[in-house]
Amino acid sequence: MEAPAPLTTAPTVPPHLLVVDDDREIRDLLARFLERQGFRVTAARDAREARRTWPHGHFQLVVLDLMLPGESGLDFARWLRTQSGVPIIMLTAMAEPTDRIIGLELGADDYLAKPFNPRELLARIRAVLRRAGEVQTRAETMPRALTFGGFRLEPPRRRLLNPEGVEVPLTGGEYDLLFALAERPNRVLTRDMLLDLLRGRQAGPFDRAIDVAVSRLRRKLEDDGRRAQLIKTVRGGGYVLAAEVERE
Repeated sequence: MEAPAPLTTAPTVPPHLLVVDDDREIRDLLARFLERQGFRVTAARDAREARRTWPHGHFQLVVLDLMLPGESGLDFARWLRTQSGVPIIMLTAMAEPTDRIIGLELGADDYLAKPFNPRELLARIRAVLRRAGEVQTRAETMPRALTFGGFRLEPPRRRLLNPEGVEVPLTGGEYDLLFALAERPNRVLTRDMLLDLLRGRQAGPFDRAIDVAVSRLRRKLEDDGRRAQLIKTVRGGGYVLAAEVERE
């Protein structure tokens, strides 16, 4: 009798990260540090170089500086969201709340102010990749559609159709917010709960980002803020999708 062939497993491919920063010292430092932690790293000095690199990298996460020469990091993130839902961690030397809000609305998964400890960035990268893996697992059992108030939300395609069947353009943050509410209809979700559901953040006062996203989402749903019928504000509580939701 022949001995059974030994079992073999395919080698694990390390996650591929794209680091975009115009500061050569920071860019090189991060690349070396993250490679020592077991990641594959491609570095780009600006948005133009990152765009050239993007189609060939199969990246699992992007570390993106906001203050880039020429095209800004926010502009590049906006373009990136038209290409992929890849997780983004934004870096900035500015602590302006407006930048944080815009970054969140564009679908950034985390935000880190310069100067920072590389080990803190490492912890955030691992946390974001872990959450991205959990999202992929959930996607396997994701409903084909959620319908409410005449609207149709299609999670596999990440799109919203209005009662006339016309697609409603949503940012990544607006889509994630609406999906979180639609998954839990007629249930009050506090801002902290929404932040945890959307980004799993552990730091930073991002309540304002939720309020801004809700306001913009209401306008796109034509749900007047003063007499909102779909997304209602619960004083001292949070927000609730006040509608019956059918799952397909």
